[in-house]
Amino acid sequence: MQILELTSDHFAAVVTLANQIHGDNYLDSVSLTQMQQQGIKRGINASFIALDEEQQVVGYRLSFAAGQWQPDNWCSEALWPVAADSMAYFKSVGVSPAQRGKGIASSLLQTSLAALRQQGAKAGLAHIWRESPGNAAQRYFAHAGAVLVKIHPQRWRHLSETVGYHCPVCGALCNCSAAEMVLLFPEAD
Repeated sequence: MQILELTSDHFAAVVTLANQIHGDNYLDSVSLTQMQQQGIKRGINASFIALDEEQQVVGYRLSFAAGQWQPDNWCSEALWPVAADSMAYFKSVGVSPAQRGKGIASSLLQTSLAALRQQGAKAGLAHIWRESPGNAAQRYFAHAGAVLVKIHPQRWRHLSETVGYHCPVCGALCNCSAAEMVLLFPEAD
């Protein structure tokens, strides 16, 4: 397994994988281009891919640099342990179903965390999909050290209503909830 910085060379494969995992219209090349740029700060890219032995994309992590994303209605800034300008954002992660359980998501998270720390972030926020099978996403992020800040019902419904997002659990109108979670970064050595 190889972890590399996300570049435009792999955008098509990441879009395909993300839409297979998270539902139709979750990502497209335009939104992915913007997201990748939000992850670059001080020349450091915080978004990564995982390649298998055949050089196929089997996982990805999209992360936004602190100060390069906007908190929205589903952000509880008053409950965060750091200021918004020090908070990175873990936008999305996905691993091919055939490759799960091999530590790929954890490797992607640790690589992204290291890049975000180099950029100057002190913590990272994520909105974790609570309806993932067995709520595995929330358990995975909690195992990494993240703490729950707040639960947000119908977090992605607006995407169904505005851009045609098709949830793999709910269908055409997403009613899934999100766990707003914060991962404090370890102090530099």
